[in-house]
Amino acid sequence: MYLEIKNLSKKYGDKYAVKDISFGLEEGKFLCLLGPSGSGKSTILHSIGGFLDHVGEIIIDGEDISNKSPEERDVSTVFQSYAIFPHMNVLENVMYGLKFKAKDLSKKEKKERALDVIEKVGLKGFERRYESELSGGQKQRVALARSLVVKPKLLLMDEPLSALDYNLRNKMQE
Repeated sequence: MYLEIKNLSKKYGDKYAVKDISFGLEEGKFLCLLGPSGSGKSTILHSIGGFLDHVGEIIIDGEDISNKSPEERDVSTVFQSYAIFPHMNVLENVMYGLKFKAKDLSKKEKKERALDVIEKVGLKGFERRYESELSGGQKQRVALARSLVVKPKLLLMDEPLSALDYNLRNKMQE
């Protein structure tokens, strides 16, 4: 298995958000967590991303990342809230993670990689726009591009396509 979750548990006070969850995922596959609001889907994603303390093991590509900080994990997360930096334009937002994850690339190479991903998510021509100048669907695609540009081992998405219309949602899934 490429991703292995073993006995993952997270408690808030005396209540479990998730208890003894285990599953695996093969490389190159998608996994969709379905359930009602409050069932622990986001808790599982945030635990894998390193944003929550938890009990249990999280293994990616044979490496136990359970005790690593978010920046030490080769994981990108597209948050439900987008988490776009309002003081940066689209290009700057997309390039941001490359400062930390692609230090070996020149600034020109980072920009080329970012522009390529921006085009793939259908935002060519929007590079200089700021968050306040974007629709909800455009903001979602900026968040998706920012996560993809660093070429993570694992991409986590918390309702990342909910603001997109049917046709655009299908294109982004591809």
